[in-house]
Amino acid sequence: MQELLQAGIDGIAVGSIIALAAVGLTLTYGILRLANFAHGDTLTLGAYLAFLANTVFNFPIWLAFGFGCVVSIAVVLLFEKMIWAPLRSKRATSTTVMIVSIGLALVVRNSIILIWGTSPQKYNLPTFPAIEVMGFLITRNRMVVIAIAAVVIALLYYVLQNTKIGRAMRAVADNPELARVAGINVDRVILWTWVIAGAITSLGGGMYGLIVGLHPNMGWFLILPMFAAVILGGIGNPYGAIAGAMIVGVAQEVSTVCPANLGELAKYCIGTEYKLGVGLLIMILVLLIKPQGLFRATI
Repeated sequence: MQELLQAGIDGIAVGSIIALAAVGLTLTYGILRLANFAHGDTLTLGAYLAFLANTVFNFPIWLAFGFGCVVSIAVVLLFEKMIWAPLRSKRATSTTVMIVSIGLALVVRNSIILIWGTSPQKYNLPTFPAIEVMGFLITRNRMVVIAIAAVVIALLYYVLQNTKIGRAMRAVADNPELARVAGINVDRVILWTWVIAGAITSLGGGMYGLIVGLHPNMGWFLILPMFAAVILGGIGNPYGAIAGAMIVGVAQEVSTVCPANLGELAKYCIGTEYKLGVGLLIMILVLLIKPQGLFRATI
């Protein structure tokens, strides 16, 4: 039981990162109707930009995360100007847009490999011992990840529910044409969507690097859990994506626990290399019961 609870704590940390990235993914889908397979590589880009600022420019880690967010926002806005806006103006099909996003993911990932190589990297940070809390070991990095994710999610909730741009985003997500007729600047809402999605996804990538290190495929490996969280929570619903991410994150970590006292039964435990499939299996089982996801698909 203690091993399961320990894995659950680790799963909350992973789920917090998936939640940030999944919120960005569901916002772009809810407002732009874009299933962006390059989203995971935006996460990777944010992590490597923070790594650049931390190791080359000697920025403290919190400032390095800010640097990664700012540059990532600029990059996704550039993609919006050069790729997504022209495709929308030409009324490209969803299949075409999806294939373009896969191609863009490959471009971003291989650009990262070209600059930083394929070897794993890590931030220039001191190593702290894990802290024991009620018999459980929690690393400081995981505590920081969970705390920052909670603050960012709370801020996002406030923005969506209590600000003018948040209300405009919800209106565009419900009906873009009606929102335009009502006087809402849809193009401005789209830009703000990219700013928010780029910032929180980049931050999620930076924090993921804190707990697992950096490698060029880190975002690509997370893209399936992101989509699983988005679909599980209801496509287009950021709060549902957060709930779905926590379910996926905890399930992935808990499912691979194999107590040492199992003896011969240990061979039936799920290996860690299969844990990505656990979240997808949960998504399929839930969708068989509730095809619309756990929550209503709305911002």
